[in-house]
Amino acid sequence: MRWSRIGIRARITGGSLLIAMLFSVVAGILIYNQVRHIVNDGEIAVLESIEAPYRTALAKGGADFDRPGSDLFAAVVDPSGSRKVDTLPKALRRMIPELIEHNGETRTFTAGGVTYLVRITSVETSSGEWHVIAARNGEAAASVLSQVTWLLLICIAGINLAFALASWLIGTAALSPVDRLRRSARALVAKPGTELLPVGPADDEIAQLARTLNELIGELRASTERERQIVSDASHEFRTPLAILQTKLELAQSQATTLAEMRADVASAQQTLLRLSALATSLLELSRIDAQSGRGSATVDELSSELADAADRGRLRVGRGDVVIDFSVDTSPGRPSDDRLVAVSAHDFGRICDNLVNNALAARPEAGHIQMSLTPTPHGVLLAVEDEAGGMDEAFLPHAFDRFARDATRSPSGAGLGLAIVSGIVAIAGGTVNLVNTPGVGLRVEVELPFAAERGD
Repeated sequence: MRWSRIGIRARITGGSLLIAMLFSVVAGILIYNQVRHIVNDGEIAVLESIEAPYRTALAKGGADFDRPGSDLFAAVVDPSGSRKVDTLPKALRRMIPELIEHNGETRTFTAGGVTYLVRITSVETSSGEWHVIAARNGEAAASVLSQVTWLLLICIAGINLAFALASWLIGTAALSPVDRLRRSARALVAKPGTELLPVGPADDEIAQLARTLNELIGELRASTERERQIVSDASHEFRTPLAILQTKLELAQSQATTLAEMRADVASAQQTLLRLSALATSLLELSRIDAQSGRGSATVDELSSELADAADRGRLRVGRGDVVIDFSVDTSPGRPSDDRLVAVSAHDFGRICDNLVNNALAARPEAGHIQMSLTPTPHGVLLAVEDEAGGMDEAFLPHAFDRFARDATRSPSGAGLGLAIVSGIVAIAGGTVNLVNTPGVGLRVEVELPFAAERGD
């Protein structure tokens, strides 16, 4: 079975169980070794207690020895090899010469199929070297260690099973909010509405995930609503000029009696086509802006050159009217270095300028003054476009950047997409747009664009 097909709850339980088994095995080994060490020290202490009276008696020169207690074995061998005391089992008694060879040691010997723990010590007296042999049946210690081993195995198995169960329950409790999120998401997919995913009372990772998903759902719903609104508004905007175009062409075909009348009808139809073409171009620009994810870049000098070109394009659209379009660029010695990159391409900057100039021209196409300026700042550049067209309706200001929103007093024939395009380009660049409205005087649009990374970074 592939690991990716195993549920998160099973992964948590399995991983926790493996870690618990590893630690419990290590702990069991340490406990077993400690118990074995304690048992061995106890057995040695018993052997020392068996031999101690004999060693004391020999050190004092005595020769009267008492027999050890039951289940305790001892032998005292004099320098000639005679046994003054001998309670060793027969099988172990026959090994006394071999035992004496291991003088000063505590070792395990097997005699007659029985394991004994034997301690051999020597005592120097005036008559020579005596040997004291103390022994104890090792089966008792082995039985204790065996019982401890089984107890440890049972405890380790029980602890691991309890740990696995606890991990499963904890994983179930921890993932229950995820199950609720999944069920809620499935319900939202089956029945779209305005509801959001539930957010638990605890400020944990799952609640943070739910809030993030709710933000994503809100953005998707807003995007869907914008698309629906754009389609609806675009359909409405296209329908009216198309109806007018169709009517004018029908009139030219059916009612025009002279070439002049037909030319007038065709010219009017061409104006309508120009409006449709401009509307289609604006919609394509908005679509490109919505799909754009990366920022462009240009130097301050490149933006200055584009500003001058935008002013020239505006003058060409004006023709010989009484509208004056001027531009200025701050060239003070203390301004930032011209090789700094601004987070917008020269092409997009030109589109910003063109749309702002077109808006100003639409507000007062017959006369007036439009001033464009570019001023470097410590954090970027500031583009300002100011007109003398009487300003904007104060009630319209909150909706000025909405798509297809038009101020009837300022631009009755426009599509209402100019400021929306400007706002979209500036948002991608990470800048801001500010409207300084002076009713009865004019409108000043300020666009702040930040610096991007240094060239070559």
